[in-house]
Amino acid sequence: MDKHTSKYSDTITLLNNGRDSSQGRPYKRLQLVFRAVYFLTSIGRNSNGRDSSHGKPHKRLQLVFRAVYFLTSIGRNSNGRDSSHGKPHKRLQLVFRAVYFLTSIGRNSNGRDSSHGKPHKRLQLVFRAVYFLTSIGRNTLVLSRWLHDPSYVIEIGSIHDHNDEKRQPFHGIDKEALAKLVREKDLNSLLIHFGGVQRVVEILESDQEAGLTVMHDEKELTQRKETFGTNVYDRPKAKSFLSFMAESFKDTSIIILLVCSVLSLGFGIKRYGPKEGWYAGGSIIVAVALVLAVSSISNFKKSRQVLKLSEESKDIKVTVVRDERRQEVSIFDIVVGDVVCLKIGDKIPADGLFLDGLSLQVDESSMTGESDNVQINETQNPFLVCGTKVMDGYGHMLVTSVGKNNAWGQIMCTITDDENNEQTPLMHRFNNLTKWIGDAGLLVAFLVLVTLMISYFMGHTENDNGQKEFIGSKTKADDIMNSLVDIIAAAVTVMVVAIPEGLPLAVTLRKMMLDRAMVRKLSACETMGSATTICTDKTGILTLNQMQITEFLLGTEMITMTSQIAPKVLELLQEAAGLNTTGDVYTTPFGPPEICGCPTEKAILSWAMTSLLGNSNRIKQEYRILHVKVFNSQKKRSGVLVTKNSTGKFHTHWKGAAEMILAMCSSYYVKSGKIAPINQEERKELELKIKYMASKSLRCIAFAYKESNAKTQNLEETELTLLGLVGLKDPCRPGVKEAVESCRDAGVGIKMITGDNVFTAKSIAFECGILQPGEDLNIAVIEGPAFRNYSQEERIKIVEKI
Repeated sequence: MDKHTSKYSDTITLLNNGRDSSQGRPYKRLQLVFRAVYFLTSIGRNSNGRDSSHGKPHKRLQLVFRAVYFLTSIGRNSNGRDSSHGKPHKRLQLVFRAVYFLTSIGRNSNGRDSSHGKPHKRLQLVFRAVYFLTSIGRNTLVLSRWLHDPSYVIEIGSIHDHNDEKRQPFHGIDKEALAKLVREKDLNSLLIHFGGVQRVVEILESDQEAGLTVMHDEKELTQRKETFGTNVYDRPKAKSFLSFMAESFKDTSIIILLVCSVLSLGFGIKRYGPKEGWYAGGSIIVAVALVLAVSSISNFKKSRQVLKLSEESKDIKVTVVRDERRQEVSIFDIVVGDVVCLKIGDKIPADGLFLDGLSLQVDESSMTGESDNVQINETQNPFLVCGTKVMDGYGHMLVTSVGKNNAWGQIMCTITDDENNEQTPLMHRFNNLTKWIGDAGLLVAFLVLVTLMISYFMGHTENDNGQKEFIGSKTKADDIMNSLVDIIAAAVTVMVVAIPEGLPLAVTLRKMMLDRAMVRKLSACETMGSATTICTDKTGILTLNQMQITEFLLGTEMITMTSQIAPKVLELLQEAAGLNTTGDVYTTPFGPPEICGCPTEKAILSWAMTSLLGNSNRIKQEYRILHVKVFNSQKKRSGVLVTKNSTGKFHTHWKGAAEMILAMCSSYYVKSGKIAPINQEERKELELKIKYMASKSLRCIAFAYKESNAKTQNLEETELTLLGLVGLKDPCRPGVKEAVESCRDAGVGIKMITGDNVFTAKSIAFECGILQPGEDLNIAVIEGPAFRNYSQEERIKIVEKI
């Protein structure tokens, strides 16, 4: 390989292996294109830049043969295998195909020179050809057709350049095949047809580490949404105002009122004439129309308010990697190609493929009905299904299908949302009361009608002159009809007055909307109206969930400056904070580093960077993580087994609730770097330190480590060495104490539930006003295991005192 061709090894690797060595980065791809152009246009020129063919066609053809031999590696396909099977005639055939392709550059399908002999036109065609060649690594379908089908002709003149605005993005990608891949969990198709997970990342023009690049390309997200769809589902259309009007007409009481009003209108006009006879019946019709309008408007507005509340409750935030850093975006803004960060408790927002992570387990019962958690890994089961929940571990996934293209979306599209038609208990009682009063009114009206009829025909009624109204056959038919109209009108009046049609209109959502109350079920509003006790979490509800490390103990000594710590202990602390974490640190050239993760992880990483002078990214490069135990609320700790690349030593690091970690330790480091044993007295002193920190409303976190055996992959849990204790301060939310007092004044009790240390919980409860001075703390404060050990009767007795 001469000095010219050696510079183009990246391009040659692209052609031979079928892989994109630019890693999907535009500037790298552009660099490769320029190298390839220079290389192709230099065919036939020697090292001095002169034409070594001396203008002789056979010499130039010979040079082209040599170039083709070098570029194509003679008969190697996109997988790097020899498709000629070692047969000379097959190898020669492949060479001829390659020569035909290269020598046809600049000639159209008719065999004519489309450059018209103009150098700039020929150079333009060469650029298009190079773009096509460098794109072979992205389209294995084109490559396979070209290698195996001699009749497959590509007209270079028709190839658009990279800046052509009419170029279709993601052309040739079958989104249905991608969706079906995860939906059916087809591992064979993933490996054979798509080439594995990493190949899918390349096909979707994403990056496992950097995610999508959207900062300088606003059209990127728009193109992906247009090609693959958006992460929303087709919902049934909301009911119109006319629909509510039509439903109101179906009410039995409304139908009865309308019939009675029509009868009253007819009888009135017949007896008193059109000018005065329409008053009674017309008034009833106007009243019914008014009730229908008010009822329909109220229900229509209520449905819109509930729909708005429902949409806001479903708009959750998802952590994705874009522009080489973590960002929180709306679940509706997730697109195909996004790299999503997953942790315990997260609901998977779309179908996708597992990229990396540790101990990731998913609950798929919502899709399969199976209660057992499913282990997710790169080799056997890399499929992550939308709608399932992460139960253990953490990791990253590549989104392959969104919205109605995945299984969850198809299910959601078939579900009719009946929340707008939900009847709360109060509404149900109102409707029952209305029905009961209406039935009673009908009965009374019927009795009035029968009584008046009997009284009239028995001659017990008299007119204004004191004469009997009915005298048998002597009474005129017209007088009988007028009397019957009056009797029926009286019965109708009783019935109209008896039906309280406007009663259910008392229930509205306006006050709830003004208070910004996020209510999933309307019945919860009325249930809360009769609540006597509110149970609340501590972190993020009573506190701001903005943690900061304010105290650090190394052994039993308070440390204020890192210069007091021995270098070995400082290095171990940096390891503990930088490796045993689910957070990340992103450095930006325009500002301070960005720390991502939960508030606790962010506080620890920030402390490690500022106080311990640690570099999380550098530490992760120097060590290799072998095994992880993810934090959960039962064990209240997380652990990691790592090995250092330079020395090969194995370290086990644990982090978690101070009292839990301390119980696993048999020794501790002092600031001089020496290890001291934890005897009974030392353990009591450390426990007192933990209680003292907790009494100041600090969350106590401990770090411990142990050099592990190289033969084991399990994390050591005994005989650990304590590295230090930190206290995290999470200030109370402003206005919490006043809110607690308002609840107490209204007769509503507040009970705080937290997973923190019991002493930290007491301190926060006093600060928020939940605990009052003078209360018996032995009864008012109880730990979960102790409460669960009580019988049902014992729980009922003590629950009011907690």
